[in-house]
Amino acid sequence: MTEQRRISQISRRRFGQVTSSAAAAAIARPAMAESRKASYQLNYVLSSAMYGEFPLKDILPEVSKVGAKAIDIWCRVHGNQREQIDEMGDDAFRKMLREHDVELGVSTRYPLGPFGLQQEMKWLSDLQGKIVLCGTRGPREPQGAEAKAAVKAFLEQMKPHVEKAEELGVTIALENHDRQLLYHPDSLRYFAEFNRSKHLGIALAFHHLHKWEQQIPQLCRELCPQHVPFIYFQEHSEGIRVKAAKEIEMQQLPGFGGGLDYVPIVKALKDVNYKGYVEIFMHPVPRGIPILPTVAEVTAAINKSRAYIDRCLSLA
Repeated sequence: MTEQRRISQISRRRFGQVTSSAAAAAIARPAMAESRKASYQLNYVLSSAMYGEFPLKDILPEVSKVGAKAIDIWCRVHGNQREQIDEMGDDAFRKMLREHDVELGVSTRYPLGPFGLQQEMKWLSDLQGKIVLCGTRGPREPQGAEAKAAVKAFLEQMKPHVEKAEELGVTIALENHDRQLLYHPDSLRYFAEFNRSKHLGIALAFHHLHKWEQQIPQLCRELCPQHVPFIYFQEHSEGIRVKAAKEIEMQQLPGFGGGLDYVPIVKALKDVNYKGYVEIFMHPVPRGIPILPTVAEVTAAINKSRAYIDRCLSLA
């Protein structure tokens, strides 16, 4: 065999190996992408307030039943589990968490406000909790230039509290509540522009964005995951603040007929690989009662919503 012919055969063989490898990689890439898409899961946290003032010993066993690992502890007037912990003591609460293999995910403390969180952050850190959640301060529902100035001023006021959160390894999450600073999408976007800390973020509430419902998926893409450690899966309803038929009140829960399309929302969360907490949530009227009469019924309602979200994920 001539040297030229031998080199030619080697070249053809090498070409075949390279093209075969390239073809295999081309086939594998969509399969890997599809595998990642199929494996995406939401990180659920269970709100104690959904159970009104039921004892923690009855609520903690429900965490795993709703596909969650962590609990969100609420205080009065929405629940009283934070007060229950004060009464039983932190050691007893730690033991209870261990017994049920539950993490302390969130402490929701609206009454403290954003400037009154120092002690709660220390308590949360001591119990290896992750997020303390509350509302904001400042002008009500600013937008445009007013929102820009107000958000910058608020973030300046938050600096010592954010420094404490960074020191303790916890995160402050602020809800985009109506009648407050972060209500309008302008404020949310300015927050994302000016916030520099991973330990300060937004508790994104869809029900407070019902006027801008079509913007929710895009806001998820813009804000998540960097600026949103927590999301409420809750819809707006006529029964959110006034007494209404239970069927109408329950429309705050995903999949109960409220009308919010979660397919583009969860697609956005999947596309940005959102790993923060999501919480299936609603407000009963009056506040402080369980959303349904028994622990089992509350858990079943949450799981009905979760099944709906799972169906949306399968379509996303």
